[in-house]
Amino acid sequence: MKKLFTSVLFLLISALIFATGTVTTSGTGDGFSGKIKVDVVTNGEKIEDIKLVSDSETSHIISRAFPILKERILKAQSPVIDSVAGASYTSFGVKKAVAEALKANGKDFGRIRFNTKAPEQPVANLEAVNTDLVIVGGGPAGLAAAISAREAGLKNIILIEKMDILSGNGKYDMNFYDLINSEAQKARGINDTVESLIADNSNPLDTPERIKAQAEGSFILDQWLRSFGVKLNYNYGKRGHMAEADAYAGAHVQDGMENKVKELGIDVRTGTKGLDLIMNDGKAAGVKVQNGNNFYDINSKAVILATGGFSANKELLKKYVPGSEVFQTSNQIGATGDFIPVFEKNNIKTANLEVLNIFPFIIRQTRDLTGGGDGFVLVNKDGKRFTSESITYATRFATAQKILDQPDSAVFYIYDQKLYDSSFRLQKHTAQGLHTKAATLDELADKLGIDKANLKSTVEEFNKAVRGEIKDPFREKPTKKEFMSEGPYYGVQVESAIHMTRGGVVADEKTQVLYDNGNIVDGLYAAGEVANSNSGAYSAAVIFGRIAGQEAAKYINK
Repeated sequence: MKKLFTSVLFLLISALIFATGTVTTSGTGDGFSGKIKVDVVTNGEKIEDIKLVSDSETSHIISRAFPILKERILKAQSPVIDSVAGASYTSFGVKKAVAEALKANGKDFGRIRFNTKAPEQPVANLEAVNTDLVIVGGGPAGLAAAISAREAGLKNIILIEKMDILSGNGKYDMNFYDLINSEAQKARGINDTVESLIADNSNPLDTPERIKAQAEGSFILDQWLRSFGVKLNYNYGKRGHMAEADAYAGAHVQDGMENKVKELGIDVRTGTKGLDLIMNDGKAAGVKVQNGNNFYDINSKAVILATGGFSANKELLKKYVPGSEVFQTSNQIGATGDFIPVFEKNNIKTANLEVLNIFPFIIRQTRDLTGGGDGFVLVNKDGKRFTSESITYATRFATAQKILDQPDSAVFYIYDQKLYDSSFRLQKHTAQGLHTKAATLDELADKLGIDKANLKSTVEEFNKAVRGEIKDPFREKPTKKEFMSEGPYYGVQVESAIHMTRGGVVADEKTQVLYDNGNIVDGLYAAGEVANSNSGAYSAAVIFGRIAGQEAAKYINK
C-alpha cells in the first residue's frame, strides 16, 4: 500500500511540474565513444530547449550532429525522430538521453532503440527546381567546387549531400599531404616545386595532364585556403601538413570550407541523395534527387559529381575486388558508389574499379586510423608474430587477410615509449583511452588478453632480429626497424581496412567526364574519390574540386 501511495504521489508531482513553470531535467545516453549527458528544458508539455552538458564523442561529429538532432526533437516535440545520417551512434545517445530526461519528468516515450526513427511520411513527387549548377556530394571536393564556382561568378548553385552532415571523410583526416609551396614548408626552408611533385606522382593510374594539373593546383592551394582562414601551420616530412603540431588537418580544413560555403550563401541541401543524372541530347542537364520520401528533379546547366568512392558498399567490393568485401572500411558510411550504375547505364567511362587503397591499421573498436613509424610488433592473442611489420602497398591486401585469419581475428599493435614520443596520432589515441598503456609487457598482456610468456619471448626475438643476431622468420632481408626498448609499453587491437577506392569515372585534367568512346559528356564534371586516378589524396580532392567549379562556371557562362 505504501509503495502504491508513493507511486501515485510521484506521478501527481510529475504532472504538476509538467503543467506549471519551466523545469530542467538531465538525462544520459550511450554514444559512440561514451556517455552523452543533456539537460532538457520543458514548460508544461512543451520541450523548450535541449542543452548538451557533456560527451566523449568526436568533436567534429557531435558539433555537426547535435544542432540537427536538437532541431528535429524540438520540431517533433519528441525524441522519436530520425537519426542524423553519418552520426548514428551519436544520434542514438542523444535521443536516449532526451527520452530519459523526459521520462524522469513524467513523459514516457517508450524505449529508444538504435533503429528508432520518425513516423513514415507519405511519398511525394515535388515540383522541379531550376539552377545553374548542381553539385552532388558535400565532401572536400564538393565544397571546394562550390566555393570555386561562386568565386568564378556563378550565382545559382545548389549543393546536395545525402548524409545529414557535410565534409565526408575529410573531417577525420590527420594529414593534408602532397601540398607544396606552403607557408609551413617555406618556414622550414623547403623549396618544393611543381616539377618535383609531378616526378613523384607519376603513375600508371593517371594521365600526365592530370598529374600536372594536380601539381599546379597544389602550388597555389595553400594561399587559397588561407584566403578564408584555413592555415596549415605544421609541415612534417616533406609534404605532410597538419593545422598545428597537435591538431589534425581535416577538422580545420573542413570547418573552414563549410564556413566559407555558408558565408557565400550557397544553397546546401543535406539529407538529399542524388539518384540519377538527367540527360538531354547527350548533355548533363540536372539530377534526380530524394529527400526522405520527397522526390524531385534539379534541372541545371551543368553537374559536378563529388560523391566519393564505394569502400562502404559490400556488393560493389565483391563485384570488382572479390574477397575485399570481408574487410572493414575506414571511410565514412556514405561511400557507397551510388552513381556507378548510372555511369554504366549512360555509357560513361569508368576505369580501375578493382584498385583499392588498404590502410594497414585501424582501431578495431572505433575504426580510427592508427599507427606510427618503425618500432612496433604485430602479434595475435597468443602473443606470436604472424607476418612482417614491413607492410608495403603491394602486401597490404595479404596482410589484411592474415589479420582476419588469426584466432578470433584478434591482432594487437604493440609499441614502446620511443614510438609513442615520435607520433602525435599515437599520443592522441592514448589520451583518448583508445590505446592501453602499461609499465611492463606482463601488465600490457594482462590488460589486452594476450599470452604474456609468448609476448615477452616474441619481443625478445624481434629485438634480436633487428640487431642482426638472428634471422627474422618473416623477412628475407634483414629488418631495418627500430628495436623495442624497455617500458612503458602501449598496445591496441587493430585490423586493416579499405581506406578508399582508387578507380571510378574517367575525367580529364579539366575534370570533364568522358563517354566510353572518349568523347566529353558536355556539362558533366567529376572530382575527388568518385573519379578514377591516383589523385585520390585529400589535397587532390580539394584541388580538382576547385578546377571543377572553375570549369563548370566557364561552361555555363560561355
